[in-house]
Amino acid sequence: QVQLVESGGGSVQAGGSLRLSCAVSRSTDRSYVMGWFRQSPGKERERVALIERDGTPTYADAVQGRFTISQDNPKTTLYLQMNGLKPEDTAMYYCAADLSILDIFLGKAKYWGQGTQVTVSS
Repeated sequence: QVQLVESGGGSVQAGGSLRLSCAVSRSTDRSYVMGWFRQSPGKERERVALIERDGTPTYADAVQGRFTISQDNPKTTLYLQMNGLKPEDTAMYYCAADLSILDIFLGKAKYWGQGTQVTVSS
């Protein structure tokens, strides 16, 4: 069982930065693949960034070079540093976890947080 709680969302102007956090609570010591997803009204949820068990990150093309996914050493907090924010980054951002990298890559993670809103104004 995994519980995820996001925080750090807010409203910023274009070009600004935000750092999202996801507090991770696990009932076992199993290591999960973690990721950030986002969803805007009227659009499908999309993958933003993933971090594999060995710490290898992958990014969506839309955020490559602007966003950085990371986690602390005990893997109790997942982060998403967002720089150079654009209005099109406006969305609800969700933290996700799964044992299967394929499932989380496809957006079918078993565990999801409740989301944190990011709004970028031009």
